[in-house]
Formats: sequence, structure tokens, C-alpha cells
Amino acid sequence: MRVIAGEAKGFRLKGPASFGTRPMAEKVKGALFSMLASLGVDPDRVLDLYAGTGGIGIEALSRGAAWADFVEQNPAACAVVRANLAHTKFADRARVHQLAVATFLAHANQQPQPPYDLIVMDPPYADPAIVPTLERLAGSALVQSGTIVAIGHSPRVALPETVGRLTTLRRRCHGDSCFAIYEADAETDMAADHTQPAADAVAR
Repeated sequence: MRVIAGEAKGFRLKGPASFGTRPMAEKVKGALFSMLASLGVDPDRVLDLYAGTGGIGIEALSRGAAWADFVEQNPAACAVVRANLAHTKFADRARVHQLAVATFLAHANQQPQPPYDLIVMDPPYADPAIVPTLERLAGSALVQSGTIVAIGHSPRVALPETVGRLTTLRRRCHGDSCFAIYEADAETDMAADHTQPAADAVAR
């Protein structure tokens, strides 16, 4: 595994700490960031959920993000993320949270912090909680109008077109690896006054 582009281009990253960690394949990661670039996504603050080796968040830092938070509950995997951040010299622009994603989301609602421009979720493919987790994320203080959420998933997992404030922008599959990109609409608490159709969110 390596960093594909940017400041740390070509840096080799440590691999998974265990067989239970499945980092996004380099080809898929490249396709994801190419699609984000085509959409004009240039994030400043990034959240990497189910961080694994930290490869996705580190790629974002290499491409110009100012800050990234990494959330991973496995202690050995957290050690790999920290080692990869040190190796790429991004440790001073990141923080690793050794927590379950559900716990991190709960804490974020209790202790407000600045929202993120880009949130990446790459959960275990068999995770039955992927949609409920996405729903909790969509309703959290971590998401603001314009936040981009990218989700890695199995082609056997059907993700909805809209989840709360999130509307699908793009979908792509490479073999048995897929990702979906969502964008957060403006607050829509007053449903009767919701005048922006979902299609408007797709046109960028």
C-alpha cells in the first residue's frame, strides 16, 4: 500500500494489523479520490471512520487537507495508523481515536466540535449496521451543508438514494468493491418549506 498523490506521494504504508482489517484497495482508493476531485471536493477537515490502516485519511492529508481524525476501535490497528502518520510526517495534523464508531458519534453529539468537509466510512463488508450508522451520521453535528460522505461497501449491500440530509451524488464499483458518494443538503427541519429537490444536490 502506498500514498497515491500529493505531498507524501509514493510513501509506503504499513499493512493491516490483522486479517480482520480490510483496507480499501489501491485501485479503488484512486478511483474514489479521482471522483472526489471531479466533483470539486477539496476538503480541509476529514473524518476517517473504520480507519483500519489510515490509508484513506492519509491520502486526503497528502492531497492538501489540513486536519484528519481517524476512528478505529482495534488497538493494533490504531498503532498501525499512528505509525503510518509518523512515517508520512502527518502526525501533527491528525488525531487517532481508539473508539467504536457508534461511540465516537455519540460523543460528538454530546461534545460539539467543528463539522467535517469530507467523511469517509469503510466498514466491514458484512456489517449489518452500515445503514443505521449512516443515519446516525447524517443527523449528527459532524455534518454540515455541503459535507461529502463517501462509503465503501460490498456490491451485495444496497444503500438508499437518500439518508436523512444525505443525497447520493455518484456510485461506482470495481470488482467486488463499491463506493457511494453522498452530499449533505441544507437543514431540512421544516419539511413543508423544503424547496430544493434532491436532483439539485446532484448538479454540481
